[in-house]
Amino acid sequence: MSYTTNAGMTLEALTLGFASRATQCKRPILLFTDPERLSALAHTRGPLQVVFAGKAHPQDLPGKELVQQIHRLGTSLRGAVTIAYLENYDMGLGRLLTAGSDVWLNTPQRPLEASGTSGMKAALNGVPSLSTLDGWWIEGGIEGLTGWTIGRDDSITDADSADEAADLYDKLERVVIPLLNNDCDGLIQVMRHSVALNASSFNTERMLDQYVTKAYSAVRRAPRSSATQ
Repeated sequence: MSYTTNAGMTLEALTLGFASRATQCKRPILLFTDPERLSALAHTRGPLQVVFAGKAHPQDLPGKELVQQIHRLGTSLRGAVTIAYLENYDMGLGRLLTAGSDVWLNTPQRPLEASGTSGMKAALNGVPSLSTLDGWWIEGGIEGLTGWTIGRDDSITDADSADEAADLYDKLERVVIPLLNNDCDGLIQVMRHSVALNASSFNTERMLDQYVTKAYSAVRRAPRSSATQ
């Protein structure tokens, strides 16, 4: 299986992976809130590339516009940040993305993230997450150990929040890019903790166990009401 975009990807650049439904609440363009700062960050801290994937619902016109907007942003940032949007997102492509990224980016509007399973799959591959504090990351995110959190944990902000975007840039500039470029041992420790702490906890075995013990078995043990007897 191969995908060709001719975007000019390189092994030397930090690769951010982002894959989800193309819809507004996922906020895929939060990364582009300040294109000038993003461009300057890539020039001063090290090369940066982003691989996107995800389909919009056929009736979700704003979601389709997001895909087109990312394509336009990729063109405008060419030469500074390399951007590719892969077509036909499916399980096979998801497997490649979650294994091949350096860091998994997740920027949903709080508190609208139902789960965030793509980040869980990334953790199984030793890929740490850089994510807003929503969905599974509320439990799985341990700052600097399993990945990094975008924004404060004591407030819910509006979509396209300038504060969250600024914090995203700060984390990339001061923590994430320096770690990947200059601290191989530190990066390996974060990758190991992603597997040991997140992948061992967020998996199908746990899901089925909790369904059985907290839902299915609990319903079976519950006394039947007189209306159902």
